[in-house]
Parts: sequence; structure tokens; C-alpha cells
Amino acid sequence: MNVAVAKTNDAQAVGNLFALARDGLPGKGAVASARQKAFETFQRIGLPHRRLEDWKYTDLRVSMREVAPLASPPDKAALSCAGDALESYPTDSARTLVLVDGAFAPQLSNVAKFEKGLTIRALRDVLESGDGAMQSRLTASATSADPMIALNTAMMTDGVVIELADGLELSLPLHIVHISTAKNAAVFTRSLIHVGNKAKATLVERFIVAEGADAYQVHDALIVSIGDHARLDHVRLMEDARDAFNISTGIVTVGSHSHFNTFCMTSGGTLSRYQAFVKCTGEHSSVATNGVNLLNGTQHGDTTLVLDHAAPNCSSREVFRSVLDDRGHSVFQGRINVHPDAQKTDAKMMTRALLLSDEAEADNKPELEIFADDVTCGHGATTGALDESLLFYLRARGLSEKEAQALLIAAFVGETIESIVSDDLRDVAMATAERWLAARR
Repeated sequence: MNVAVAKTNDAQAVGNLFALARDGLPGKGAVASARQKAFETFQRIGLPHRRLEDWKYTDLRVSMREVAPLASPPDKAALSCAGDALESYPTDSARTLVLVDGAFAPQLSNVAKFEKGLTIRALRDVLESGDGAMQSRLTASATSADPMIALNTAMMTDGVVIELADGLELSLPLHIVHISTAKNAAVFTRSLIHVGNKAKATLVERFIVAEGADAYQVHDALIVSIGDHARLDHVRLMEDARDAFNISTGIVTVGSHSHFNTFCMTSGGTLSRYQAFVKCTGEHSSVATNGVNLLNGTQHGDTTLVLDHAAPNCSSREVFRSVLDDRGHSVFQGRINVHPDAQKTDAKMMTRALLLSDEAEADNKPELEIFADDVTCGHGATTGALDESLLFYLRARGLSEKEAQALLIAAFVGETIESIVSDDLRDVAMATAERWLAARR
């Protein structure tokens, strides 16, 4: 019996979008073939919906409805607007790599005098080069069953490819800044960072908006590989426009005796989802994932973390906090998979939500899947309001209600922000939280 699969309207619309854009996307041969396979995967599923277990709280068919047209390459006016936006975010103490409407902008980036052993290339150049090995790494997720990873693979336009040689310890953080200047347009970016054996680096990702941009969509992916005896500290701050959509994915592999420390804060966008897939592939590796959602109005923020322990003697800690006002909706899905060979795993997960309104909603879904018998694993979740006795105590000492709330909220998220190793980056994250607190007064 022949069974015809009916295409959804969103898949048909994106099909037209892909057909129009395909000839202008970078990469031929194997890259083009990987794009086609990925798009066929997306076509079979379409935009994620609540019948997909991993997307049950974030139904893009209802919330986003369609994929916007591909953004045009930034012109002189867009680059000028992006430069103005960049001035509000000091980057003097980092090596800055700027993407404007999904295109790498070397004129706004700090790409001079690389340390020996550091290589930085634009994704477009890599896809159009003859570097088959790197192209394979960039398109390895083409067969992913996740529709948004598949769509990103099919449509990726630009990004940065960063490689650290063995033993290199960067003196300055790498700072990837995504700046949106477009209206009603979509960008598809993909970046890769490889940290060699015994190398160390700090990576900052920031999503910001230039004046006049609205109703845009960001579709981003970051592929990370960390060698043996290496370390990567990762800080991600999402401050997109209030009517923007941001769907981002991180795919991380961690080698033996290595450490991956990541922090994510979401305070922008009307709908966002950050999904990270982290795999410990070598013994004695450790992972610390921390995050904060600061949401109000009708914002929807989804953080989905999947951590695979595939080697013995590894440890992981997940700490997530959300602060919700008005009708804000936060989703945390955390799954820890312990493979049969991953004996002596030590994994813990905790999520806490602070509700400032009766209409706010927090959905927490921690999961453990354990196939080894000598492990220490646990998870927990709590949801509650501000402590009335503490509010009374602070107000009795002359603080207004909003000031007292802000002090308690800052303490609530501060514990998570403390996981950031760098003092400067910790201050940047706290300043982001303080801006959100000041805006709700």
C-alpha cells in the first residue's frame, strides 16, 4: 500500500522559501546534498507542535505559525545601524565577531592580530571552500530528527568557525554578537568552535536588536567540540526585540578530563527556545549548565537541556531559575541520560520558578533515564512566590514594594549568575538582570 504524507501549510510555505533561496545559499556538492536531506526531514514534520513530546509546551504552529522570508544581506544603512547598536554594549575586553542580519560583518569585528593557534573564518567561506572535513562537521546534524535543527541545516547562511590549537589559552573572551536590523525577516546562522586538547577559552554569545527592527526571527545553531584536558566557559545573553522569535540550538561534545561551564539568560523576545544537547564522551569530564529566564508581558521562554553521560566517572550540575511577571510563561525541560557504560556518574538537576503574578505560568519537566547501576543522580523542582515576611522586613526599613521585590529577585537569580567564572562577565549578566528589573518598575 502506498501512503501519501500530506504536507502541512507551514511546510509548503517553507518549501517555497527554500526553493527561492537554495541557489543563493553557500556551498555546492556535498553541502547542497546535506541541505536537501535536512530540508526533507523538516518537510516530513513541519513546524514543531504539541504532539511532539519535546515540544509539547512550545507549539510553533500556534505561536509562530510560519517562517519569515530570508533577510537580505545587510547594506550600508544596516551596517551603520548595527554599529550604533553595538556602542551600547562595550566589547573592548573581548575579541568581537559581529553578525548583522545573519551575515558576518568583518568591518564591525575585531579580526586583527590573532593569537598563534587561533583560526577564525566566516561560515560562508568555509561552506564554499574545499575543506570537506570541516563541511562534514558543520552539516553532521542534517539527519537530525528535530525539525528546527534540520531547518537550520537546510537554510544556514553565515556564522563563524573558530578553531583553537592544542594547548592554546586565550587571553581575551571570544564575543559573538548577533545584531538584528531587519523587519519581518528570518536569519539562519550556524557557528562552530573547536577547543583543542589542553586549550582554554571563554565564549560569549549575545543577541541584541538595532533601532527599528521588529517582528524578526532568529534561527541559530552552535556546534561545540571540546578536546581532552580542555575547558570552555560559555555565556549566552538573549535580549532580542519584544516581538521577535529566537529558536537556538547548542550541540556540545566534551572530551576526557575536560570542563564545560555554560550560563544562559533570556530576557527578550516574544517567544524563544534554547535547546542544548551536551554529551560527555570522555572519562572524568564535568559539565555545569546554569540558566535564568526573566519574562513578563506575554513572553514565552523555553529552555530544553539534554545531557548524555556516555563515559564513566563524569559529573554534571544543572541549575535553572525563572522569574515570571504578568502572563509570562517559562518552560524548563531537563533530561539526563546515563548510558550503560557510564558507571560512577554524578548528576544533579534543580529548577526553581518565582511567580510574581497569578497569571504567570512555569512548566518544569526534569527527567532521568539511567541505564547504569553505580551512579548518583537526582533532580528537583519548586515553584513559589516572593516571601511575604521578607518583603515586610525590607519595606519596614524604608524600601518601596518594587525596590524590595527587586532586591529579593536579584538575590534569587544571583546564585545562578555566580556560576560565571569571569568577574567582568558576571557583572554583564547582573547588569542585564538589573535592566529587566528596572523596566518593570
